[in-house]
Amino acid sequence: MLIRRSDRPLERIDGHRLQRAIASGEWTRIVPGTFAPTSEWKNLTPIERHQLFVAETMRRLRRPAVASHHSAASKWGIDVLGRWPEHVDITTDVSSGGRSSGLIRRHTLGLDDVERMPWGEHEVTTPAQTALDLARSLPFVAAVSAVDQAIWTERPGGALTSIEEIRRRLEETRPRRGDAQVRRVLDFANPHAANVRESQSRVVVVQLGFPMPIVQYRRVLRSGRLAFSDLFFAHEEHWCEIDGRGKYLSPEFGIGRSPDEIVIDEKNRENEIRREVRGFSRWEAVDADHPRRIWDILTGDGMPCSKPRP
Repeated sequence: MLIRRSDRPLERIDGHRLQRAIASGEWTRIVPGTFAPTSEWKNLTPIERHQLFVAETMRRLRRPAVASHHSAASKWGIDVLGRWPEHVDITTDVSSGGRSSGLIRRHTLGLDDVERMPWGEHEVTTPAQTALDLARSLPFVAAVSAVDQAIWTERPGGALTSIEEIRRRLEETRPRRGDAQVRRVLDFANPHAANVRESQSRVVVVQLGFPMPIVQYRRVLRSGRLAFSDLFFAHEEHWCEIDGRGKYLSPEFGIGRSPDEIVIDEKNRENEIRREVRGFSRWEAVDADHPRRIWDILTGDGMPCSKPRP
């Protein structure tokens, strides 16, 4: 439930009550003039919060605009690595003027070769264009993670775009800063990566000197159970699992099972996998923010590396 001043002008007494509710933490201000109950706001995922933030900011704009970069990513459901920005990305014509200010960050890149589509009174860059923009502008690891999300084939409803579409967009647009990185990102991208942390770990292990792993490798165990590894080094028969703590805490993962039962089931599954591979490693998703931890875990579990400890 949202309250917008533009929809229902607040009486002075209601305004005072709202300010008290915000001060007490009962309500949260999304953008100036738009508020939501804090309990509902906290139940949203980071990408859902950014979607709402972008939508409410775009409602306030007096002229049609083109949402791009992170703003378009949130609209399409392309997750990103790290924190979502506290601004809305708008791509404008070079001659339009205007500066980034307040809630708006303007990218004066020109619109002639920007692929976009209608979005209410505004426009939004297409998934392929959005992935291209992010691949040009983000650090390499985050760029790979964003492109992986855009081309993810297991996404409900199917992939938003493909490496071929993004590459075609790249070749159809005039050269821009970041194009060399885009080509490296597209060479590294993988349509099977399930989430940004998995993509991050894949980039990190290769940068550390380990071989390129298989993503979402699947194997039918001797018991008949189908098991998936997040990363798998085929030549070394080394199985890797990347766990977020939500795996053990989320209601969806634990349907019909208590936390203790989840841990026991996972341990039994791990023991079964270990009997069929030569090496097994497990790390938390946040460990990829500290590459040395990944090096220590993998080498400690017997995985050879071509580079020394970072």
